[in-house]
Amino acid sequence: MTITIEQPQLDVVVERKVTAGGDPAELVLDGGFVVPDANAFGKTFRDYEADSERKETVEDFYRVNHIHQTHEFVSRMRAEYGRLDKTEMGIWECIELLNEFVDDSDPDLDMPQIEHLLQTAEAIRKGYPDQDWLHLTGLIHDLGKVLLHPSFGELPQWAVVGDTFPVGCAYDECNVHFKYFEENPDYHNPKFNTKFGVYSEGCGLDNVLMSWGHDDYMYLVSVAKENKSTLPSAGLFIIRYHSFYPLHKHGAYMHLMNDEDKENLKWLHVFNKYDLYSKSNVRIDVEKVKPYYMSLINKYFPEKLRW
Repeated sequence: MTITIEQPQLDVVVERKVTAGGDPAELVLDGGFVVPDANAFGKTFRDYEADSERKETVEDFYRVNHIHQTHEFVSRMRAEYGRLDKTEMGIWECIELLNEFVDDSDPDLDMPQIEHLLQTAEAIRKGYPDQDWLHLTGLIHDLGKVLLHPSFGELPQWAVVGDTFPVGCAYDECNVHFKYFEENPDYHNPKFNTKFGVYSEGCGLDNVLMSWGHDDYMYLVSVAKENKSTLPSAGLFIIRYHSFYPLHKHGAYMHLMNDEDKENLKWLHVFNKYDLYSKSNVRIDVEKVKPYYMSLINKYFPEKLRW
């Protein structure tokens, strides 16, 4: 199946670099979605210094994450989980598994994951009604968080959620809680601690190892030949890099991108607004919207997938 997707109309600059601690550079794009003034706790979105009940949990998460996400660890996880030998199940079955989990890295929401998935998808559906592949991408983008489930090895949260970043090259200072990278062995390894590390300019993000977590895992599931997904390239790019805030918020690591990455980044900027700002305590009527999303699942995925 060939999917033709219309390029988003962006009347703003989509590549911005913001220094650490500076003003947010979130893109305010067209599509009818009004960005709320505050998150579910009455605070600014993605404010990691704001005093709230989530602050200590989130900072401790990033401390452990930054210490242990090494090039060797990521290579090992991709090899293990890339075999897709954990189970076979459908997309909606996977969504229901996520009801059991709350993301420890998220300063903006403490509700079960199914709420976030539906909030994101429904917000996109209103803003971009003709891009059904984007609605489905919103619904499934976080399904890799099933790595937290016992049947998937019950990985710790630091190996599943949180902002992602390349491993195998220097960590950019715009990464959240950057100071904790100093305890990562790769930080002191001359093979990995230069601007390019083991990569080259314009090599393409597909050739870059990202910190291991739900983004990369769901990408591996979606691109596997056995699973026969027909999502377009932009949807797969969003799934793999939606937590790559150093890139799509701060413009870091762009020296590793190729032309296809830069085109797909336009859609990631569109998606990110809905992923981030749709988080709220407003519940979605699951049974009301389920038939629509089941029709999209059936359109772009087989009944059962290997995980």
